[in-house]
Amino acid sequence: MEKKAKMSKRKKLFLMVWGLSILAVLAGIILVGFPSGGKEESITEAMRDAVLHEENKMSLFGLPVNPGLISAFLISGILLLFALIVRIFVIPRFKNVPGKFQAIIEKAVEFFSDMAKGNSPYKTGFVSGYIFSAGLYIFVSTIFELFGVQWITTKGHSMTLPAPLSDINAAIAMGVTSFLIILGAGIVANGFKGALKVLKDFSLPISMSFRLFGALLSGLLVTELVYYYATMSFVLPVIVGILFTLLHALIQAYVLATLVSIFYGEAVEPKKIKEKKIKEKKVKS
Repeated sequence: MEKKAKMSKRKKLFLMVWGLSILAVLAGIILVGFPSGGKEESITEAMRDAVLHEENKMSLFGLPVNPGLISAFLISGILLLFALIVRIFVIPRFKNVPGKFQAIIEKAVEFFSDMAKGNSPYKTGFVSGYIFSAGLYIFVSTIFELFGVQWITTKGHSMTLPAPLSDINAAIAMGVTSFLIILGAGIVANGFKGALKVLKDFSLPISMSFRLFGALLSGLLVTELVYYYATMSFVLPVIVGILFTLLHALIQAYVLATLVSIFYGEAVEPKKIKEKKIKEKKVKS
């Protein structure tokens, strides 16, 4: 009874805080009003710059670069540092009965490991590690834009760093890297014939690259559109931004990991087993 009473009090307190927050936002909108001045750039220019980054460049060791590159370096550094800390201080203290943090890590590793075993039953060790790393990078780099990290552009004004994969260059790099790993695995497992089998799917790096780029860019453009207009720039961007970002992070990480594991499995499949499967299909048909 006491627990139920505490839970009901917490719910009431949460609803009260939530209601007061909404009222505070509405009061701010009424008191401040909407800006009456014109925009520095049109919506077309804002959307175009979000794609091409012609205006908003950032300095990296004195060189003007796209904002996505700064995001990519920051996220890579954060993930490497996190992995180092976990490996040195956390993993040696793992227990037979896992705590919450240990359970989350084990579930994530188990998920990608099972995916690799299901789609690539031969030589799963390397591909399970790669799809775990790629999936984690896609997820973290996508939700990174929710934190609103600010950086100074070459023109001296502040700008929020975008998700790295909303830049076509980063998406192509991810697609090509995945393709090269599949190609290398095919060569190691089946030699020259394995390479030819992978090279037949020449559109694979293109499809992977533009799938990532298109999905993440669409979320970025919708958020830019919502933020641009003053009538939609209160409360709504929070909902739109979080929904689009989380959905894209989960879906794109899952899709790329699945595709890589499937094509990797086909590339490393032993020749004898493949010929046996073809014969079985012919007999059934």
